Amino acid sequence: MFFVLSLPVAVVVYVGNMASSDVHVRICEQEILKYDLEIKALIQDITGCDGPHSRLTELNTDVKKSFHNLRLRIQDLEQMAMEQDKESDKQALITQVEGHRKQMLSNQTAWRKANLASKLSIDNMEKQALLNRGDSAVRQRKMTKEGLAQTTSSITENLMSISRMMAQQVQQSEETVSTLATSSKTVQETNEEFKTMTGTIQLGRKLITKYNRRELTDKLLIFLALALFLATVLYILKKRLFPFI
Repeated sequence: MFFVLSLPVAVVVYVGNMASSDVHVRICEQEILKYDLEIKALIQDITGCDGPHSRLTELNTDVKKSFHNLRLRIQDLEQMAMEQDKESDKQALITQVEGHRKQMLSNQTAWRKANLASKLSIDNMEKQALLNRGDSAVRQRKMTKEGLAQTTSSITENLMSISRMMAQQVQQSEETVSTLATSSKTVQETNEEFKTMTGTIQLGRKLITKYNRRELTDKLLIFLALALFLATVLYILKKRLFPFI
């Protein structure tokens, strides 16, 4: 979009002739033209701005500054027109001021349109970027969920394996406890048998001791009986063979 400063030809020629006699008016006109060109260039930059919003804000700040300076210079030119001695010079400068103000209003309209278009373009690009990031985030979340599902499945399998191992260990422990209980019962029964055998042995020992004592007594009685018998035999023989003794 290009803007051309439109001024009446007769007025431009007249002001050019008058500028040779009034240096301040010429300087003011040059500054007005400079700010006008700055504004047009900034409007072009705003039209081509593709973001971010901070860059658009900076351009708008520069435009506002240029509009402020342009407005001040137009007011200065209007003040100079009021100070002219000749009515013709006064009317020529007032006409020039009106032309500058119309051009400034045209620039303001173009500025607003460029802002709207640029903001719409930036918003669309940001929305598209958000959609792209959203799709990427969705894909990433999907991949993350799949990874979590695989991890969960692996953990579940590990837990099931550990549970089976623990069940086997418990079963082995139960078998070991059962074996120990059986062994303990066998040992207890053996101990009871040993106790019974010990009682029987002790009883047999008592009986053997009793029998030994009785054998000794029997031997002693037999010896006494034998001695008595021999004494009796000797006595009988003595009486028969040696009656005189």
